[in-house]
Amino acid sequence: MLRRYRQIRIQIQQLLDAVLFGIAFWLAYSLRANLRVDLWLKLDPNIPPFASFIWFYPILILAAPLVLETQGFYDRPVFAPRRMTVWPLLKGCFLITLGLTLTFFFFHLFLPRWVTILFGGISFLLVMAKEEALRLGFKTRFTQAQLRRRVLLVGLARETAQMRAEILSRPEEGVDVSAEVDLNQSSVEQLVELLHRYSVNGVILNARHAYFEQVEAAVRACEIEGVEVWLVANFFKTQISRTSFDDFFGRPVMVFRSAPETSWQSVLKEALDFIGAFLMLLLLTVIPVIPLIALAIRLSSPGPIFFRQQRAGLNGQPFTMFKFRTMVTNAEQLKAELAALNEMSGPVFKVTNDPRVTRLGRFLRKYSLDELPQLFNVLRGEMSLVGPRPLPVDEVARFDDVAHRRRLSVKPGLTCLWQVRGRNEILDFRDWVRLDLEYIDNWSLWLDLQILLRTIPAVLAGTGAK
Repeated sequence: MLRRYRQIRIQIQQLLDAVLFGIAFWLAYSLRANLRVDLWLKLDPNIPPFASFIWFYPILILAAPLVLETQGFYDRPVFAPRRMTVWPLLKGCFLITLGLTLTFFFFHLFLPRWVTILFGGISFLLVMAKEEALRLGFKTRFTQAQLRRRVLLVGLARETAQMRAEILSRPEEGVDVSAEVDLNQSSVEQLVELLHRYSVNGVILNARHAYFEQVEAAVRACEIEGVEVWLVANFFKTQISRTSFDDFFGRPVMVFRSAPETSWQSVLKEALDFIGAFLMLLLLTVIPVIPLIALAIRLSSPGPIFFRQQRAGLNGQPFTMFKFRTMVTNAEQLKAELAALNEMSGPVFKVTNDPRVTRLGRFLRKYSLDELPQLFNVLRGEMSLVGPRPLPVDEVARFDDVAHRRRLSVKPGLTCLWQVRGRNEILDFRDWVRLDLEYIDNWSLWLDLQILLRTIPAVLAGTGAK
């Protein structure tokens, strides 16, 4: 259905869910504070008063719906199968509970463990109960009659037949096709007569092959009748791009996009990149991993501690990427002599047992420790924690397929699908690009989290760069 109807429905759902998560926290506290529960579980009855947690409510109410949205919880049709409800809700409740725990941990505040556990379970049960109640309510004859929308399909016969088939394949959307009109064979007067006969709520006008004069006449007729017209603006055939509408200084524009669009998920990704990079740098400096690596490089071989190189960033914009130096100082000059040993097809240069790598460099590469300075690039906004690995500018210039440049449509990252799916076993650059495009086409905050979690065992196992 139209986006504005979905947005209104989603906003109502988010408001209800925010209230339910607030109630869940209060219930979790009340159960934990109940003396009989304390005796049964043999817990300390002395816990802080509920008033000391009131400050957390605004954060919880605002964050809970956002987290559920990142899990695709609100993208479901009204009559979606239960599996499309349970799994996103389960993931969302887990992440919200984890966020609750981390918030109190970082602020050094005491929150009884059982409050957190009970909150996760109760919030899931309350939201699931709401979903079941809505499901029962939507199934009543009166509610379905109010929610269903009657539409008229206008366009060429082949186009309206395709549209009807798509609508019939999605009965959960609540759309009924009252009639079909072929603009090339019917007059505007016949269209108006059908509007009156079926009392339609809207007209879906497919104009890809119709004359624009006829389309304009149909729109004007519906305008006079006060009936909405939904113009299917698929004038151009695209293979990858997803189409959306926006305005440019007040002018309506149709946007073709083959990369993730700006959304709350992308805003949260930017925030997590900055916070994550800052905390990791702080931790690795205090431990102190970064100072020890820098000292080891300085003592083991002559030359600078850091290696700097121009890499292609977002949309190919060059930036200076930082790494711990793992090679001899004249490595770039020796690269031409090793060109015949290149094991990677395409423009990328990879060699097993590269003679330019120092002894310490092999250790750093094996466990990807040489990549740690790129956290500074993440802080500067040039890179992300997750994204396609940035390639040198000269290698990007040698792409033999312009379609490969779509991997530049998002920020490069510290880790990616290529890294967690056996980076050393992939020798064809096209397979590398295929994984990057798979990431771009299926991107979500949850996918980023999965890749980050899978990166940890990959690093500990020592499956680093060659």
